Amino acid sequence: MATARKGRELFTILETSADTESTAVCDSQDSPLNLSADVKWFEIPYRKPDSDEEDEVREEEDGEGENGFTSTAAAAETADAASFIAGGGCNIILVTGSNGIKHDEEEYAEDCYYSTSTNCSDTTSNDSDIDFSDLEEEERRSFFSFEDDLDEDCTSPDFWGEPDQVISIEPFSAVSGPQHSLGDDADTRDYFRILFPDSLFEHMVEQTNNYALYRQRRSGKSDPHWHPTDVREMKAYVGLNILMGINQLPDTGMYWASDIFIGNAGFKKTMTARRFEKLTQYLQLCDRESEPARGERGYDGLFKIRPLLDMVENTMWDAYVPNRCLTIDKCAIVTKGRFSPTQYMSSKPMRKGLTVWMLCDSRSGYCHRAKIYVGKPSEDEATACLGYRVVTSLVRGLEGQYHHLFMDSFFTSVPLLQRLLRDGLYACGPTQPGRKGYPEVLRPRNVGKLSQGEFYQCQRGNLVATVTRDVKVVSCLSTNCAPGIVGISPGRQQHETDGEGENDSMDGAGLSFGVPRPLPLLLYQENMRGVDLCDQLRECYQVGRPCKKWWRYFLWFYVNLCIVNAYIILRESRGGTPPAGFNGKQFTQRHFRVRLAQQLIGDYQGARGMERAARKRHADSPIEYGHRLERMSERSRRCRNCTNKGLRHESVFGCKICNVHLCRGGCFSEFHK
Repeated sequence: MATARKGRELFTILETSADTESTAVCDSQDSPLNLSADVKWFEIPYRKPDSDEEDEVREEEDGEGENGFTSTAAAAETADAASFIAGGGCNIILVTGSNGIKHDEEEYAEDCYYSTSTNCSDTTSNDSDIDFSDLEEEERRSFFSFEDDLDEDCTSPDFWGEPDQVISIEPFSAVSGPQHSLGDDADTRDYFRILFPDSLFEHMVEQTNNYALYRQRRSGKSDPHWHPTDVREMKAYVGLNILMGINQLPDTGMYWASDIFIGNAGFKKTMTARRFEKLTQYLQLCDRESEPARGERGYDGLFKIRPLLDMVENTMWDAYVPNRCLTIDKCAIVTKGRFSPTQYMSSKPMRKGLTVWMLCDSRSGYCHRAKIYVGKPSEDEATACLGYRVVTSLVRGLEGQYHHLFMDSFFTSVPLLQRLLRDGLYACGPTQPGRKGYPEVLRPRNVGKLSQGEFYQCQRGNLVATVTRDVKVVSCLSTNCAPGIVGISPGRQQHETDGEGENDSMDGAGLSFGVPRPLPLLLYQENMRGVDLCDQLRECYQVGRPCKKWWRYFLWFYVNLCIVNAYIILRESRGGTPPAGFNGKQFTQRHFRVRLAQQLIGDYQGARGMERAARKRHADSPIEYGHRLERMSERSRRCRNCTNKGLRHESVFGCKICNVHLCRGGCFSEFHK
């Protein structure tokens, strides 16, 4: 390797040999890429915008020859020496500038540059395989103003150097996968219980019963159609909601319709429509009476679902040890609720909704952790930008395990990757070139116009900055990729035929070959799919109905997430073998959900007789429902029951729920009948 002259912005490309023995950049478990390790480096000067005045200055300072050189034998030899990437079939081609190149051992013309464009196909595609969505305006401002964790040297010209340093990547040696003690006889309910335990159902029952009494006390009148629920009924209620996601009808009442073509006999047998509505009305996860108001000490924007979050986040984290490659991305939940931190996302199909950031396995789609966006941070958290806070909170507990994180341009920044590298975590993802710390020489105004597949790189230890052109110019940061390595990835392209057959550069799937990409973008494209896999499984059979209570969306989101994770655990634990008693050929997620709902409902039958008995108990024993004879005030008032009879009696006692004065004795029981 030749030594670069100081004072010049030099870039490198890699010559690989298809005949040499290949080594895997990533283990076969997480990435199929297998690139050649036979490396030969070439130093390439940075191409600057052409200018007559600049040319004259460079000639005087560098003492180089006159312009007008053509490609020499050295240039041809260098172009022939560049070989194929293993399995790719694409050469690295030497391209000359408008004034040509003169190759000497120590001198280089300023006008030349190397391009990694392919000679296999000269067509350009209209769509990129990689989705680089723009940031929202508020989020963009927070990123560009963030400086607290930015090292002082990041913005200096000496921080970035030539991409000729050897990077150090520690091996990932953790034993990953599902963690449970279930046997071969375990069924869907057992796997779901790992993530959504029975104690959570018990908590839902307790808070639902308490909230029903709380509502009746506030309204001043009792609800004759309500009676306390229990764990069996709550499980049946959740099971019916799971079935509603599979057998979808526009209105909840249609499941209990008398029409034989619409009504569902199983729903009618499990519970009445009125009972289902009452459970939906009073369903609760927290103690509403102890909820701090906004502005008070201890206020929590997610107080209504905090018990659910504390329980489910721990079970999801403990049930599955993360694999090496992980994905961080956000998903949107469409809502009609009145939750103020609703975001507008122009790049998403569902443009307005609740935002949840997720840490998912790149291979299976298992969600290890989720973080809900709740609006502007507190003063203690405002020192760091939003993306920085999200990533550091999602990866808490993974420090020193050498995982590889893949994230989009919303998160990727120089300070974040430096922080992750110090914590023993590698990362890769596209970034915005205007962020502080990104190399000045790689910004669009300095790079100039790039051809498809051409790329430049800078390096600082393990931190590598890349700019290339796919369909548009893409900037990238990585700490898990050696610089200079190029691979071939098919790009999307429309079919082009000459009337006799398809284009030879296209395969049967409509993909054109020969689009070279640097290794960071290849790894990103291969592994940035974990959250998408999870979303595809989660959105197939959505649980829950639209409503105005925002926290209900998060409740059913986490129920859905637990179902997806339980299905992934079952699939990986049993190696594709379905549970006992399943007679189908393939055990899909639909079969998992139907079987889980049936097991949650079990033999529960909340017949109409139970509702009639509840109304009778309500009439005979009002004390069971919170109605009791209490001292109302120091001043006596007319008894409501006596007044209804045309009598005049006064009393200081009465019922606080009904907010009436009643005589001690028979008036209290008689009034409540």
